[in-house]
Amino acid sequence: MAEFDSRGLQLSTESPQAASRYREGVDLLLSAWPGAENALRQAINHDHEFALAHAVLARLHTIRAERAEARASIATAEEIVARNGSPREASHVSTLSLTVNGHSAKALESALAHLDKWPRDVLILSLPLGAFGLFAFSGMADHDRARVDLCERVAAQYDADDWWFLTYRGWSHAENGSVSRGRDLAQRALELRRANANAAHAVSHAMFEQGATQEAEALLEGWLPGYDRAGPLHGHLAWHAALSALERDDPQHALAIYSEYVQPSVSLGVPINVVSDTVSLLWRLQAYGHAVPSGLWEDVESYAESRFPKPGLAFVEVHMGLLAAATGKVTAADDRIEANTRRVADGTLPAGPVVPSICRAAVAFAKGHFAECVRILEPAASDVARIGGSGAQRESIEDMLLLALMRSGESGKARDLLDRRLHRRPSQRDARWRRQIEV
Repeated sequence: MAEFDSRGLQLSTESPQAASRYREGVDLLLSAWPGAENALRQAINHDHEFALAHAVLARLHTIRAERAEARASIATAEEIVARNGSPREASHVSTLSLTVNGHSAKALESALAHLDKWPRDVLILSLPLGAFGLFAFSGMADHDRARVDLCERVAAQYDADDWWFLTYRGWSHAENGSVSRGRDLAQRALELRRANANAAHAVSHAMFEQGATQEAEALLEGWLPGYDRAGPLHGHLAWHAALSALERDDPQHALAIYSEYVQPSVSLGVPINVVSDTVSLLWRLQAYGHAVPSGLWEDVESYAESRFPKPGLAFVEVHMGLLAAATGKVTAADDRIEANTRRVADGTLPAGPVVPSICRAAVAFAKGHFAECVRILEPAASDVARIGGSGAQRESIEDMLLLALMRSGESGKARDLLDRRLHRRPSQRDARWRRQIEV
Protein backbone atom coordinates (compact mmCIF):
# COMPACT_ATOMS: atom_id res chain seq x y z
CA MET A 1 0.00 0.00 0.00
CA ALA A 2 1.37 3.43 -0.98
CA GLU A 3 2.44 5.87 1.72
CA PHE A 4 2.13 9.66 1.50
CA ASP A 5 3.49 12.74 3.23
CA SER A 6 1.27 15.16 5.16
CA ARG A 7 0.36 17.07 1.97
CA GLY A 8 -0.48 14.05 -0.16
CA LEU A 9 2.79 13.45 -2.01
CA GLN A 10 3.77 9.79 -2.42
CA LEU A 11 6.73 8.44 -0.47
CA SER A 12 9.17 5.70 -1.49
CA THR A 13 8.76 3.61 1.62
CA GLU A 14 6.63 0.56 2.21
CA SER A 15 6.71 0.97 5.98
CA PRO A 16 3.63 2.66 7.49
CA GLN A 17 5.62 3.21 10.68
CA ALA A 18 8.44 4.95 8.80
CA ALA A 19 5.98 7.15 6.93
CA SER A 20 4.14 8.06 10.12
CA ARG A 21 7.32 9.02 11.96
CA TYR A 22 8.53 10.93 8.90
CA ARG A 23 5.32 12.99 8.77
CA GLU A 24 5.67 13.72 12.46
CA GLY A 25 9.33 14.70 12.12
CA VAL A 26 8.65 17.06 9.23
CA ASP A 27 5.80 18.75 11.10
CA LEU A 28 7.96 19.16 14.21
CA LEU A 29 10.74 20.66 12.11
CA LEU A 30 8.35 23.04 10.35
CA SER A 31 6.84 24.16 13.66
CA ALA A 32 10.29 24.64 15.27
CA TRP A 33 9.28 22.18 17.97
CA PRO A 34 11.53 19.77 19.87
CA GLY A 35 11.51 16.11 18.91
CA ALA A 36 12.07 16.27 15.15
CA GLU A 37 15.39 14.44 15.23
CA ASN A 38 14.03 11.61 17.34
CA ALA A 39 11.04 11.15 15.01
CA LEU A 40 13.23 11.16 11.90
CA ARG A 41 15.70 8.67 13.36
CA GLN A 42 12.81 6.39 14.22
CA ALA A 43 11.61 6.67 10.62
CA ILE A 44 15.07 5.62 9.45
CA ASN A 45 15.13 2.74 11.94
CA HIS A 46 11.87 1.46 10.43
CA ASP A 47 13.27 1.83 6.89
CA HIS A 48 17.00 2.40 6.44
CA GLU A 49 16.40 2.95 2.69
CA PHE A 50 14.01 5.85 3.23
CA ALA A 51 15.91 8.59 1.39
CA LEU A 52 13.68 11.51 2.34
CA ALA A 53 14.03 10.80 6.05
CA HIS A 54 17.81 11.05 5.68
CA ALA A 55 17.38 14.24 3.63
CA VAL A 56 15.15 15.96 6.19
CA LEU A 57 17.58 14.95 8.93
CA ALA A 58 20.30 16.68 6.88
CA ARG A 59 18.14 19.80 6.75
CA LEU A 60 17.72 19.72 10.53
CA HIS A 61 21.48 19.38 11.03
CA THR A 62 22.04 22.33 8.68
CA ILE A 63 19.67 24.54 10.65
CA ARG A 64 21.62 23.66 13.79
CA ALA A 65 24.94 24.40 12.05
CA GLU A 66 26.03 20.76 12.42
CA ARG A 67 27.78 20.73 9.07
CA ALA A 68 29.55 17.37 9.15
CA GLU A 69 26.41 15.54 10.25
CA ALA A 70 24.34 17.35 7.62
CA ARG A 71 26.71 16.37 4.81
CA ALA A 72 26.81 12.76 5.92
CA SER A 73 23.01 12.52 6.02
CA ILE A 74 22.48 14.17 2.64
CA ALA A 75 25.15 11.95 1.05
CA THR A 76 23.24 8.91 2.30
CA ALA A 77 19.99 10.33 0.92
CA GLU A 78 21.60 10.96 -2.49
CA GLU A 79 22.97 7.42 -2.67
CA ILE A 80 19.60 5.88 -1.79
CA VAL A 81 17.44 8.09 -3.99
CA ALA A 82 19.63 7.31 -6.99
CA ARG A 83 18.66 3.66 -6.55
CA ASN A 84 15.15 3.95 -5.22
CA GLY A 85 13.45 7.29 -5.65
CA SER A 86 10.77 8.96 -7.72
CA PRO A 87 11.58 12.01 -9.87
CA ARG A 88 10.00 14.22 -7.19
CA GLU A 89 12.14 12.68 -4.46
CA ALA A 90 15.29 12.91 -6.56
CA SER A 91 14.66 16.61 -7.15
CA HIS A 92 13.83 17.09 -3.46
CA VAL A 93 17.10 15.51 -2.34
CA SER A 94 19.11 17.36 -4.98
CA THR A 95 17.71 20.71 -3.85
CA LEU A 96 18.44 19.94 -0.22
CA SER A 97 21.94 18.80 -1.15
CA LEU A 98 22.67 22.17 -2.73
CA THR A 99 21.42 23.87 0.42
CA VAL A 100 23.38 21.64 2.79
CA ASN A 101 26.58 22.10 0.80
CA GLY A 102 26.33 25.88 0.73
CA HIS A 103 25.40 26.43 -2.92
CA SER A 104 22.69 28.92 -2.04
CA ALA A 105 22.11 30.53 -5.44
CA LYS A 106 21.80 27.16 -7.17
CA ALA A 107 19.62 25.88 -4.31
CA LEU A 108 17.20 28.78 -4.76
CA GLU A 109 17.03 28.17 -8.51
CA SER A 110 16.47 24.46 -7.93
CA ALA A 111 13.81 25.04 -5.26
CA LEU A 112 11.78 27.36 -7.48
CA ALA A 113 11.96 24.94 -10.41
CA HIS A 114 10.94 22.08 -8.12
CA LEU A 115 7.95 24.02 -6.81
CA ASP A 116 6.73 24.69 -10.33
CA LYS A 117 6.18 20.92 -10.57
CA TRP A 118 5.41 20.02 -6.95
CA PRO A 119 4.07 23.13 -5.17
CA ARG A 120 2.82 21.10 -2.19
CA ASP A 121 6.31 19.91 -1.26
CA VAL A 122 6.39 21.93 1.95
CA LEU A 123 9.95 21.23 2.97
CA ILE A 124 11.24 22.62 -0.32
CA LEU A 125 8.79 25.53 -0.12
CA SER A 126 10.17 26.34 3.33
CA LEU A 127 13.69 26.85 1.95
CA PRO A 128 13.17 30.24 0.23
CA LEU A 129 10.93 31.58 3.02
CA GLY A 130 11.67 33.01 6.46
CA ALA A 131 14.13 35.55 7.80
CA PHE A 132 17.06 33.19 7.17
CA GLY A 133 15.74 31.58 3.98
CA LEU A 134 17.26 31.42 0.51
CA PHE A 135 15.50 34.61 -0.58
CA ALA A 136 16.63 36.54 2.51
CA PHE A 137 20.26 35.48 2.13
CA SER A 138 20.36 35.85 -1.66
CA GLY A 139 21.53 39.47 -1.51
CA MET A 140 18.23 40.65 -3.01
CA ALA A 141 16.97 44.03 -1.86
CA ASP A 142 13.34 42.99 -2.46
CA HIS A 143 13.32 39.57 -0.79
CA ASP A 144 10.28 40.56 1.29
CA ARG A 145 8.27 40.99 -1.92
CA ALA A 146 9.71 37.79 -3.41
CA ARG A 147 8.43 35.72 -0.48
CA VAL A 148 4.93 37.13 -0.82
CA ASP A 149 4.92 36.49 -4.56
CA LEU A 150 5.97 32.89 -4.05
CA CYS A 151 3.34 32.27 -1.36
CA GLU A 152 0.59 33.76 -3.48
CA ARG A 153 1.70 31.79 -6.53
CA VAL A 154 1.17 28.47 -4.71
CA ALA A 155 -1.66 29.50 -2.37
CA ALA A 156 -4.39 27.77 -4.39
CA GLN A 157 -2.54 24.46 -3.88
CA TYR A 158 -2.94 24.58 -0.09
CA ASP A 159 -5.93 23.97 2.12
CA ALA A 160 -7.42 27.02 3.81
CA ASP A 161 -6.56 25.53 7.21
CA ASP A 162 -3.00 24.37 6.47
CA TRP A 163 -1.30 25.59 9.65
CA TRP A 164 2.18 25.66 8.16
CA PHE A 165 1.27 27.55 5.00
CA LEU A 166 -0.79 30.06 6.98
CA THR A 167 2.25 30.65 9.22
CA TYR A 168 4.63 31.56 6.44
CA ARG A 169 2.11 33.29 4.24
CA GLY A 170 1.25 35.46 7.25
CA TRP A 171 4.87 36.17 8.14
CA SER A 172 5.67 37.07 4.55
CA HIS A 173 2.80 39.54 4.26
CA ALA A 174 3.59 41.16 7.61
CA GLU A 175 7.24 41.67 6.66
CA ASN A 176 6.25 43.11 3.29
CA GLY A 177 3.99 45.77 4.78
CA SER A 178 0.56 44.10 4.74
CA VAL A 179 0.75 43.79 8.49
CA SER A 180 -2.90 43.36 9.42
CA ARG A 181 -3.42 40.66 6.83
CA GLY A 182 -0.22 38.94 7.87
CA ARG A 183 -1.18 39.00 11.53
CA ASP A 184 -4.63 37.54 10.80
CA LEU A 185 -3.12 34.67 8.83
CA ALA A 186 -0.45 33.94 11.45
CA GLN A 187 -2.90 34.09 14.33
CA ARG A 188 -5.14 31.60 12.52
CA ALA A 189 -2.12 29.31 12.14
CA LEU A 190 -1.43 29.53 15.87
CA GLU A 191 -5.07 28.74 16.66
CA LEU A 192 -4.92 25.66 14.45
CA ARG A 193 -1.66 24.38 15.96
CA ARG A 194 -0.76 25.86 19.33
CA ALA A 195 2.49 23.87 19.40
CA ASN A 196 3.88 25.96 16.55
CA ALA A 197 6.75 28.24 17.50
CA ASN A 198 6.98 29.60 13.98
CA ALA A 199 3.40 30.87 14.22
CA ALA A 200 4.04 32.50 17.61
CA HIS A 201 7.09 34.07 16.02
CA ALA A 202 5.13 35.32 13.00
CA VAL A 203 2.47 36.87 15.24
CA SER A 204 5.19 38.53 17.34
CA HIS A 205 6.70 40.10 14.24
CA ALA A 206 3.33 41.39 13.07
CA MET A 207 2.70 42.89 16.51
CA PHE A 208 6.14 44.53 16.39
CA GLU A 209 5.32 46.09 13.03
CA GLN A 210 2.01 47.35 14.44
CA GLY A 211 3.65 48.81 17.53
CA ALA A 212 1.44 46.52 19.62
CA THR A 213 3.94 46.26 22.47
CA GLN A 214 1.57 45.23 25.23
CA GLU A 215 -0.12 42.61 23.08
CA ALA A 216 3.25 41.14 22.11
CA GLU A 217 4.35 40.90 25.72
CA ALA A 218 1.03 39.34 26.73
CA LEU A 219 1.24 36.81 23.91
CA LEU A 220 4.75 35.72 24.83
CA GLU A 221 4.01 35.71 28.56
CA GLY A 222 1.13 33.33 27.99
CA TRP A 223 2.65 31.16 25.27
CA LEU A 224 6.37 30.86 26.03
CA PRO A 225 6.06 28.84 29.30
CA GLY A 226 4.53 25.99 27.28
CA TYR A 227 7.50 25.88 24.90
CA ASP A 228 10.41 23.72 25.98
CA ARG A 229 13.65 25.65 26.37
CA ALA A 230 15.20 23.17 23.96
CA GLY A 231 12.95 24.59 21.25
CA PRO A 232 15.09 26.36 18.63
CA LEU A 233 13.13 29.63 18.85
CA HIS A 234 12.81 29.85 22.63
CA GLY A 235 15.61 32.35 23.14
CA HIS A 236 14.64 34.34 20.05
CA LEU A 237 11.02 34.70 21.17
CA ALA A 238 12.28 35.91 24.54
CA TRP A 239 14.39 38.43 22.59
CA HIS A 240 11.14 39.76 21.13
CA ALA A 241 9.83 40.25 24.66
CA ALA A 242 13.02 42.13 25.57
CA LEU A 243 12.54 44.40 22.54
CA SER A 244 9.07 45.21 23.82
CA ALA A 245 10.55 46.13 27.20
CA LEU A 246 13.02 48.48 25.50
CA GLU A 247 10.16 49.99 23.54
CA ARG A 248 8.57 50.87 26.89
CA ASP A 249 11.89 52.31 28.11
CA ASP A 250 12.35 49.55 30.68
CA PRO A 251 15.98 48.46 30.21
CA GLN A 252 16.07 46.58 33.51
CA HIS A 253 13.28 44.26 32.42
CA ALA A 254 14.97 43.80 29.05
CA LEU A 255 18.19 42.81 30.84
CA ALA A 256 16.31 40.44 33.13
CA ILE A 257 14.84 38.66 30.09
CA TYR A 258 18.26 38.62 28.45
CA SER A 259 19.89 37.06 31.51
CA GLU A 260 17.24 34.37 31.94
CA TYR A 261 16.59 33.36 28.34
CA VAL A 262 18.78 35.00 25.69
CA GLN A 263 22.45 35.10 26.69
CA PRO A 264 24.71 32.38 25.25
CA SER A 265 25.06 30.45 28.49
CA VAL A 266 21.31 29.79 28.72
CA SER A 267 19.98 29.84 25.16
CA LEU A 268 19.73 26.55 23.29
CA GLY A 269 18.96 28.28 20.01
CA VAL A 270 20.84 27.85 16.75
CA PRO A 271 24.11 29.83 16.61
CA ILE A 272 22.93 32.44 14.11
CA ASN A 273 20.02 33.33 16.39
CA VAL A 274 22.11 33.33 19.54
CA VAL A 275 24.71 35.69 18.05
CA SER A 276 22.27 38.04 16.35
CA ASP A 277 19.92 38.17 19.36
CA THR A 278 22.63 38.82 21.90
CA VAL A 279 24.64 41.30 19.86
CA SER A 280 21.64 43.29 18.66
CA LEU A 281 20.02 43.54 22.09
CA LEU A 282 23.19 44.62 23.87
CA TRP A 283 24.00 47.01 21.02
CA ARG A 284 20.56 48.59 21.33
CA LEU A 285 20.93 48.96 25.09
CA GLN A 286 24.33 50.59 24.73
CA ALA A 287 23.31 52.80 21.80
CA TYR A 288 20.20 54.00 23.64
CA GLY A 289 22.41 55.15 26.51
CA HIS A 290 21.86 52.31 28.99
CA ALA A 291 24.67 50.56 30.83
CA VAL A 292 25.52 47.00 29.77
CA PRO A 293 26.56 45.03 32.89
CA SER A 294 30.13 43.87 33.13
CA GLY A 295 30.91 40.55 31.48
CA LEU A 296 27.95 40.37 29.10
CA TRP A 297 29.82 41.57 26.04
CA GLU A 298 32.75 39.28 26.83
CA ASP A 299 30.47 36.23 27.02
CA VAL A 300 28.94 37.05 23.64
CA GLU A 301 32.39 37.64 22.14
CA SER A 302 33.64 34.24 23.31
CA TYR A 303 30.58 32.45 21.92
CA ALA A 304 30.52 34.30 18.60
CA GLU A 305 34.21 33.82 17.86
CA SER A 306 33.93 30.10 18.52
CA ARG A 307 30.93 29.70 16.19
CA PHE A 308 31.86 32.11 13.41
CA PRO A 309 35.67 32.37 13.25
CA LYS A 310 35.68 33.03 9.49
CA PRO A 311 33.64 35.40 7.30
CA GLY A 312 30.36 33.94 6.13
CA LEU A 313 26.74 35.04 5.78
CA ALA A 314 26.22 38.78 5.43
CA PHE A 315 23.76 38.81 8.33
CA VAL A 316 26.34 37.22 10.62
CA GLU A 317 29.12 39.49 9.37
CA VAL A 318 27.12 42.60 10.26
CA HIS A 319 26.58 41.33 13.79
CA MET A 320 30.24 40.37 14.14
CA GLY A 321 31.08 43.91 13.06
CA LEU A 322 28.71 45.39 15.65
CA LEU A 323 30.23 43.12 18.29
CA ALA A 324 33.82 44.12 17.48
CA ALA A 325 32.88 47.81 17.44
CA ALA A 326 30.97 47.65 20.72
CA THR A 327 33.80 45.87 22.53
CA GLY A 328 36.46 48.22 21.14
CA LYS A 329 38.21 45.45 19.19
CA VAL A 330 39.17 47.75 16.33
CA THR A 331 41.73 45.34 14.88
CA ALA A 332 39.16 42.53 14.76
CA ALA A 333 36.65 44.88 13.16
CA ASP A 334 39.20 46.06 10.60
CA ASP A 335 40.16 42.47 9.74
CA ARG A 336 36.53 41.52 9.19
CA ILE A 337 35.89 44.66 7.13
CA GLU A 338 38.94 43.97 4.96
CA ALA A 339 37.94 40.34 4.44
CA ASN A 340 34.42 41.28 3.42
CA THR A 341 35.64 44.06 1.15
CA ARG A 342 37.71 41.43 -0.69
CA ARG A 343 34.63 39.22 -0.92
CA VAL A 344 32.68 42.09 -2.47
CA ALA A 345 35.46 42.60 -5.02
CA ASP A 346 35.61 38.93 -6.01
CA GLY A 347 31.82 38.54 -6.11
CA THR A 348 31.45 36.05 -3.27
CA LEU A 349 29.40 38.26 -0.93
CA PRO A 350 25.90 38.48 -2.48
CA ALA A 351 24.77 41.34 -0.23
CA GLY A 352 27.57 43.51 -1.60
CA PRO A 353 29.31 46.59 -0.17
CA VAL A 354 26.56 47.36 2.34
CA VAL A 355 28.14 44.78 4.67
CA PRO A 356 31.57 46.43 5.16
CA SER A 357 29.83 49.82 5.13
CA ILE A 358 27.64 48.90 8.11
CA CYS A 359 30.67 47.59 9.97
CA ARG A 360 32.68 50.76 9.29
CA ALA A 361 29.74 52.86 10.45
CA ALA A 362 29.48 50.79 13.63
CA VAL A 363 33.13 51.43 14.45
CA ALA A 364 32.63 55.16 13.94
CA PHE A 365 29.47 55.13 16.06
CA ALA A 366 31.16 53.24 18.90
CA LYS A 367 33.98 55.79 18.91
CA GLY A 368 31.50 58.65 19.11
CA HIS A 369 32.34 59.84 15.59
CA PHE A 370 28.69 60.35 14.71
CA ALA A 371 29.14 62.57 11.66
CA GLU A 372 31.50 59.97 10.20
CA CYS A 373 28.93 57.26 10.94
CA VAL A 374 26.30 59.25 9.04
CA ARG A 375 28.67 59.83 6.13
CA ILE A 376 29.25 56.10 5.77
CA LEU A 377 25.80 54.72 6.58
CA GLU A 378 23.42 57.20 4.99
CA PRO A 379 24.30 56.26 1.36
CA ALA A 380 24.05 52.56 2.23
CA ALA A 381 20.75 52.74 4.13
CA SER A 382 18.61 51.73 1.17
CA ASP A 383 20.61 48.50 0.76
CA VAL A 384 20.43 47.26 4.37
CA ALA A 385 17.67 44.77 3.46
CA ARG A 386 20.27 42.90 1.38
CA ILE A 387 21.81 41.43 4.54
CA GLY A 388 18.66 39.36 5.18
CA GLY A 389 16.88 38.84 8.45
CA SER A 390 13.63 40.54 9.44
CA GLY A 391 12.56 44.14 9.75
CA ALA A 392 12.80 43.90 13.54
CA GLN A 393 16.35 42.58 13.30
CA ARG A 394 17.51 45.16 10.77
CA GLU A 395 15.98 48.05 12.69
CA SER A 396 19.07 48.28 14.89
CA ILE A 397 21.02 49.47 11.82
CA GLU A 398 18.49 52.19 11.12
CA ASP A 399 18.56 53.09 14.83
CA MET A 400 22.31 53.59 14.52
CA LEU A 401 21.82 56.02 11.63
CA LEU A 402 19.02 57.82 13.44
CA LEU A 403 20.96 58.25 16.66
CA ALA A 404 24.05 59.34 14.74
CA LEU A 405 21.97 62.01 12.98
CA MET A 406 20.57 63.20 16.31
CA ARG A 407 23.99 63.29 17.98
CA SER A 408 25.78 64.98 15.09
CA GLY A 409 23.34 67.87 15.00
CA GLU A 410 21.45 66.73 11.89
CA SER A 411 18.09 67.30 13.58
CA GLY A 412 16.22 67.96 10.34
CA LYS A 413 17.26 64.65 8.80
CA ALA A 414 16.62 62.85 12.08
CA ARG A 415 13.14 64.35 12.29
CA ASP A 416 12.36 63.29 8.71
CA LEU A 417 13.53 59.75 9.36
CA LEU A 418 11.52 59.52 12.56
CA ASP A 419 8.43 60.83 10.81
CA ARG A 420 8.78 58.16 8.13
CA ARG A 421 9.19 55.48 10.76
CA LEU A 422 6.24 56.68 12.81
CA HIS A 423 4.12 56.76 9.67
CA ARG A 424 5.11 53.15 8.97
CA ARG A 425 4.41 51.91 12.49
CA PRO A 426 3.58 53.33 15.93
CA SER A 427 6.53 53.34 18.33
CA GLN A 428 6.72 54.61 21.90
CA ARG A 429 10.49 54.86 21.59
CA ASP A 430 10.40 56.79 18.33
CA ALA A 431 7.79 59.12 19.79
CA ARG A 432 10.15 59.83 22.73
CA TRP A 433 13.02 60.54 20.35
CA ARG A 434 10.80 62.77 18.23
CA ARG A 435 9.95 64.85 21.31
CA GLN A 436 13.65 65.12 22.18
CA ILE A 437 14.35 66.73 18.79
CA GLU A 438 11.68 69.35 19.41
CA VAL A 439 13.13 70.35 22.78
